Amino acid sequence: MSSAEPAPTDAPGQFADIADVIDRLAGVGYLASKSVATAVFLADRLGKPLLVEGPAGVGKTELARAVAQVTGAELVRLQCYEGVDESRALYEWNHAKQILRIQAGVGSDWDETAHSVFSEEFLLSRPLLTAIRREDPTVLLIDETDKADIEIEGLLLEVLSDFAVTVPELGTITATRRPFVVLTSNATRELSEALKRRCLFLYIDFPDADLERRILLERVPQLPAAVADQVVRIVGVLRSMTLKKTPSVAETIDWGRTLLALGGADATPSAEVLRATLGVVLKHRGDIDKAGAELKLS
Repeated sequence: MSSAEPAPTDAPGQFADIADVIDRLAGVGYLASKSVATAVFLADRLGKPLLVEGPAGVGKTELARAVAQVTGAELVRLQCYEGVDESRALYEWNHAKQILRIQAGVGSDWDETAHSVFSEEFLLSRPLLTAIRREDPTVLLIDETDKADIEIEGLLLEVLSDFAVTVPELGTITATRRPFVVLTSNATRELSEALKRRCLFLYIDFPDADLERRILLERVPQLPAAVADQVVRIVGVLRSMTLKKTPSVAETIDWGRTLLALGGADATPSAEVLRATLGVVLKHRGDIDKAGAELKLS
């Protein structure tokens, strides 16, 4: 689509109200707080990207997956990392195929050959361009945005401002249907104000004990309620300690699964079992030793 074509028309909102967001996300196993559901509802209704920040393992990425699932959308994911560049995020040309075409066209009109090798046939679409070009419902997940170099934010600004991508050889490609965009960040570095300004902001912290217990029992339904209470209580104590790595919700779930596998559906784990399995939730020896002493599991 060229820049002369009309701007995208937004599809009607996917959610009726905030309660609808909560109910539908719960239907796929994502127990959302009211603040999370409100942010999702507004991002959907206003057509704005949603920047989700918080500690690792609290469900930021899983939120994007859940939204895609309940709306019947395709999830397109750009995983950010140090050194990710335009060719990995946006598009690149299939150089090997272009060379073959040029070799096959030796002796023919050069202008015609040069024009043909910069056509759709040779364009390799990466996540950002893929999401922009899709006409079906799409959730674009830009994961761990803070890990990318700051230069990549300039690229995101064009995409998130106009939902358009400029390919010099082909012109400007504009979305006909805006994707639902989720950016996640662990806040390892501050994102630019220009990028933040284009987004709604949501901070997801560790859940309170009641919500974490519900999440644990949702994900590990065979786990006895008493064991779930014990796990959530211990994890709460661990998070109050000064550790190299604070346990995430994902690790709480892993610990519940571990204890169920070791003890069955009726067994309450002993102090010895809890101590032996601390490595499921803690990833540094010093943290394990400190936790064992604090919890009197030694």
